[in-house]
Amino acid sequence: MFGGRGITVTLGSLMLVGSSLVWAPAGQATTSEAGSIGCTGGSESRYDPPLTLLPRPAHVHADIAYTCSVTPGRTVSATGSFDSDLPAASCVAVSGGSGTETVRYTDGQRSLIVYDSATSVRVAGVLVVIQRGRVIEGRGQGHPAERTITGLPRELPTECLTAGLRGGSNAVQLEIQP
Repeated sequence: MFGGRGITVTLGSLMLVGSSLVWAPAGQATTSEAGSIGCTGGSESRYDPPLTLLPRPAHVHADIAYTCSVTPGRTVSATGSFDSDLPAASCVAVSGGSGTETVRYTDGQRSLIVYDSATSVRVAGVLVVIQRGRVIEGRGQGHPAERTITGLPRELPTECLTAGLRGGSNAVQLEIQP
């Protein structure tokens, strides 16, 4: 179906996507003297309705477990809750980039982040999304934030042709910049 050239292009694309993302191991998120907050973790996302090949409006919800460096030498656990209403989402691409995430740190603080832009691509089933926004309340208030999500869907890609993709498990990296 793809032929040798198509397989080579697909594998090359996956290698490029994978090599362009640098992940800090869990528990080793980075922070700078200037006050950035770095978090790494994993999320479980759900799409409603499930994503198919045809673009249509959808709601995405994700629950995230983070390990965050909040000051040099100080790491805390955190949970995140993300919600977004997408104007046109499919198995191939997601449009729009707005959404809201609440990060609750185990030291009692929180960050409310509003994302207003995103770049997303799905290559051979691997989803890569980079969201940009700003912390509007709590820890890091007024600072820019960037979140990178990568992952595979829970279901086989053939689900796009039938019932649709219901969600996925993703690696997540969040940086609240100084």
